[in-house]
Formats: sequence, structure tokens, C-alpha cells
Amino acid sequence: METNSFLGDFRLEDSFGYLISTIKVRMAAALDRELAGLDITHAQWVILMRIAAGMGQTCADLCRGASYDTGSMTRMLDRLEEKQLVKRERSLEDRRVIEIRLTDHGCELLPRLREIGERVLSRLVQGFDVAEEDLCRGLLRRMADNLVEARPVGDPAHAPAAKP
Repeated sequence: METNSFLGDFRLEDSFGYLISTIKVRMAAALDRELAGLDITHAQWVILMRIAAGMGQTCADLCRGASYDTGSMTRMLDRLEEKQLVKRERSLEDRRVIEIRLTDHGCELLPRLREIGERVLSRLVQGFDVAEEDLCRGLLRRMADNLVEARPVGDPAHAPAAKP
């Protein structure tokens, strides 16, 4: 296989970004297969699970957490509302805010959604022992933390904060 000279020895398929992206794509496909009988997509599953976990109570929260623009999220919530899985309600504390909640039907479906997610995730770590799972989880968290306040390389503030 011929490579571009500007890449040097870099192999995309060995890079962390490529590997993490590949895992995400394969997890999404596996979730879609498992969820097909429930007429729910992996993208809808993610939103439902975030709402259930308290990680998204407004459209803005969900957009930030799932990297959606507001138009896409509104359409996603419209579809979930049509399926009677979520409802939008005006906040009692601030009438300008629309809160997103699971409906009774959404709550009833939640155990099945969790079971499907757990089944896919257990396939992801098949053959790992508990120590390997913990190590992998820890390394991925560190990678995520490294990018929380990512600055351009060369910026003096680029270096991660020193550990106490």
C-alpha cells in the first residue's frame, strides 16, 4: 500500500482518534440492530438514557452533552414525543425554560433500553477481566479530561495542570 509522504510513519488506523471513532460507529450499529424491534435508533437511545440519568433536562443540556445543534435536537425530541417517550413541559421555576421528561411509556421502556445497552457494552469488553476494564475506563477518562480545556499546541496554557 502506498502512503502519502506528508504522513510519514503515521498510520491512521493505529491512531487513538481512529480507534475511538471506529468503536463509536460499531457500537451505534450494534445498538441499532438490538433496538430495531423497539423502533428506536441508537441516537434516540442515547438521548433517552441521558434524560433518564439526569444528564439532560433541557434541549440546551442535551445539545451540549450529545454534540447536536438545536435544530437537530428539536427534530429528535419531536420524534421521541411522537413515539410518546418524552414530553416537554414549561419549568415551574422559570417559565422561559422548557424541561424534557420521560413519559410513563418512556419510563416503562427504560429497563429494556438499559438491558440492551448493557448487552452491547458487555460485547465491547468481552474477554477483558475486571482489572482491564477498570484500566481502560481510567485511561479513556484521562484522555477525555485532557481535552476538556484543549488549547492549541504551543499555547503556554496547553500543558495539563500539575497533579497535586
